[in-house]
Amino acid sequence: MEAKRDYYEVLGVDRNADQNAIKKAYRKLAKKYHPDTNAGNPQAEQKFKEVTEAYTVLSDPEKKKMYDQFGHAAFDGTGGGAGAGGYTGGAYSTGNGGYREFHFENGNMDDIFDDLFGDIFHGKNKGGFSGSFHTGDGGGFHQSYYGGTGGFGRGGFGGGSFRQKGSDLRAQTEVSFDEAAFGCDKIITFQDPSGSGNPQTLQVHIPAGIDSGKSIRLKGKGMPGTGGGEPGDLLLKVQVGTKPGFERKGMDVYTTVQIPFTTAVFGGEALVNTLYGNVMCKIHEGTQSGTKIRLRGKGIVSMKDPAVHGDHYVTVQIQVPRNLSQEARQKLREYERAAGGSGSRGSGGHSTGTHGRKSAA
Repeated sequence: MEAKRDYYEVLGVDRNADQNAIKKAYRKLAKKYHPDTNAGNPQAEQKFKEVTEAYTVLSDPEKKKMYDQFGHAAFDGTGGGAGAGGYTGGAYSTGNGGYREFHFENGNMDDIFDDLFGDIFHGKNKGGFSGSFHTGDGGGFHQSYYGGTGGFGRGGFGGGSFRQKGSDLRAQTEVSFDEAAFGCDKIITFQDPSGSGNPQTLQVHIPAGIDSGKSIRLKGKGMPGTGGGEPGDLLLKVQVGTKPGFERKGMDVYTTVQIPFTTAVFGGEALVNTLYGNVMCKIHEGTQSGTKIRLRGKGIVSMKDPAVHGDHYVTVQIQVPRNLSQEARQKLREYERAAGGSGSRGSGGHSTGTHGRKSAA
């Protein structure tokens, strides 16, 4: 049988390393060799088990002390320290004939695994690596641990095999501005992840309110898992098209409306096209170019709450008269003289409020 490597050598630390250095080294190697990121790589799998075994011993002051004194003999029954340490025998087996011994003191496996994997994988449990750790004192204690993309967790025994969740697939689809605003069903076609080479067609519901760049997760439509692991997911990225005259910022919509010069001067109404139909907006007397009218609730629906909508902001632009008749020119000159320049001062004013109001839906 091949001799075990020195635990300090496995973790890449010297024999005087403190617990922080040992833990830091283990975290780095565990992430590097974790089965989730090394699917189908038996060498990485072996490395992962090796660094975990080394950390299990060196992270415990008592076990570390025995290892420093007796080496591997402290735990395999060939040295004087095995019985003195009060360790119980245990085994970890894999589905491909591999076998590893682990020894835990006091059976406190919850604490050990919280320490090993709690910080590294943040306690998330999504399937993946699986195996079992159990005491050998005849007490019948048995606990299995498994993990997957993003984390480790406790769960049911998986037959001692390595269950690997399938990889996620990514695809992209385009929807129109209105389809994104109101939701729709799209038919998408992508390559069958099973490897058959045949295209797969799916009908996907695009939720109302989705924005460009957002992704929809289709559970179980990714690559098949291995060792009985669940399939991955399909992440469908949505690109939203443009709509002439409309601009979207989050849940709010922005457009412009042009009004005649006389409407700006005397007041009146303007027809505004919204996502939900035409709205007649009241224009106040003396409205300045650049004034914004706010139409509450006429924006994009929230994906989280269908009762919540954004707003529609309309920027007023005043049409400057062109190709005036001689009579019209004369009247404007008369207005200029009558106003005495006050008209020019008024046109330079700036409106900071959204004083326009929706008068009819």
